[in-house]
Amino acid sequence: MKTLTVSVVTPDGPVLEDAFEMVSAKAESGELGILPGHIPMVAPLTISAVRLKKEGNSERIAVSGGFLEVRPDKVTILAQSAELPSDIDIERARKAKERAERRLQSKQDDTDFKRAEYALKRAINRLDVYGK
Repeated sequence: MKTLTVSVVTPDGPVLEDAFEMVSAKAESGELGILPGHIPMVAPLTISAVRLKKEGNSERIAVSGGFLEVRPDKVTILAQSAELPSDIDIERARKAKERAERRLQSKQDDTDFKRAEYALKRAINRLDVYGK
């Protein structure tokens, strides 16, 4: 079975580099499924789980935005943050979710609302990736 080299990199350094048969990611334009030989492209990513498939197994990685660059034999994900399930501090993610929900319920200016909404999406994504 053909594979793609997948590199996930953040400002803090590399998070993952391995070969996979398929990559699924949520771009701002919609869901992408990438197989070896895919046409080259660049797409902005949303806060979501990137799914990586190899030999019938599936791995997930929580990414907070960034970009996906596709070449026929390589996928590079440049993300603000990226965490494997084993790296997620579940208690910290739960507390971040609760804090963001409280902030969203209180009346505040637009900037704080957007920041709280972003924090909530990140926390929910981390909890989802950790739980699966």
